[in-house]
Amino acid sequence: MSVHLSAASKRAASYPARGPEWSTSFSFQTVTGIGHEAGVNRRDPSSILRIDDLYYVWYTRSEGPSSWRKPGYDPAQRIFSWDMAEIWYASSPDGYDWTEQGCAVDRGEAGAYDSRTVCTPDVMHHDGRFYLVYQAATEPYGGSEETVGMAVAESVDGPWEKTPEPILRPMKGGEWFGDPDNYNKGHFRGLNHDPMLLFFKGKYHLYYKCGSSHHPGKPNEKYAGRDTRWGVAISDNPTGPYDHSPYNPVTNSGHETLLWPYKDGLAALLNRDGPERDTVQYTTDGVNFEPMGTAWNTPWAGGACRCEDTDAHPLKGIEWGLGHIDEGGSEWNYIVRFDADPHNSSTCPSYYPRKL
Repeated sequence: MSVHLSAASKRAASYPARGPEWSTSFSFQTVTGIGHEAGVNRRDPSSILRIDDLYYVWYTRSEGPSSWRKPGYDPAQRIFSWDMAEIWYASSPDGYDWTEQGCAVDRGEAGAYDSRTVCTPDVMHHDGRFYLVYQAATEPYGGSEETVGMAVAESVDGPWEKTPEPILRPMKGGEWFGDPDNYNKGHFRGLNHDPMLLFFKGKYHLYYKCGSSHHPGKPNEKYAGRDTRWGVAISDNPTGPYDHSPYNPVTNSGHETLLWPYKDGLAALLNRDGPERDTVQYTTDGVNFEPMGTAWNTPWAGGACRCEDTDAHPLKGIEWGLGHIDEGGSEWNYIVRFDADPHNSSTCPSYYPRKL
């Protein structure tokens, strides 16, 4: 008897081994100290570090409204909530009640690579030093030529010393399947947004959000959500130089980067954008990711607590953390706490709340 296999069945036959332990949903709670505050934007929280008896987080902070490039906007004024921003930090004994500690990294002087804004930070604690990576832009704000900056400190409270030049600039050229007339396959470029730094298999892996040069950030009718994916750059030293992987982009989906170590590889949550959005994926080489599970109600701009025992469970590395909520058409942002609930992965919770 002949065997009839649909395209879906053929794909399923090639899937990696997976189980329900790779799937989860998320719930959200308000926090104090860095939550909702009129006139203040707090967004893009970093990974969370536990140092001694306190948790620490770094995030984008700005004050006042933004134009969001509305008709007649003034490019000399704040365009987005992450424009003309600073990186601040806060501490907490329990992950719920936070105390804002002040500015960690400010914008650079006129002419510096980060003179316009410093935003979307992430942090790595390695060999006794702290490495803060962040998205940077100079005047004028172009929206596509942001670089990745770095600041280094010996203490969690700073002071932070910036590298004199960016550690990563946008990837130039490249082809996304080589068809410039196809929106989904056009000329590839790196955006260098949402950097995340990890020490993995003896090298430093700097992940970032990237996209194509065809209508970046616009709704994509053929792909689900916006046309974003991830790239990676690798170095032998934490401060660089970093080389873009020739395999970029290394995902076809995902908005903000969120990765954590699991056994001999890295797990990742790809949220919001792309055909494989809201999936948990896994790589053993830092480049080739495979879908392993699904996620519901995923956090926006999630930064998870970097706990030590991430080998205990595939989702241990995103057990809890912080994300942000966009309010008023992304004009106002504030930080909330998320908690993963793997036991609730088979049900569909409410949509991600717009306001708590």
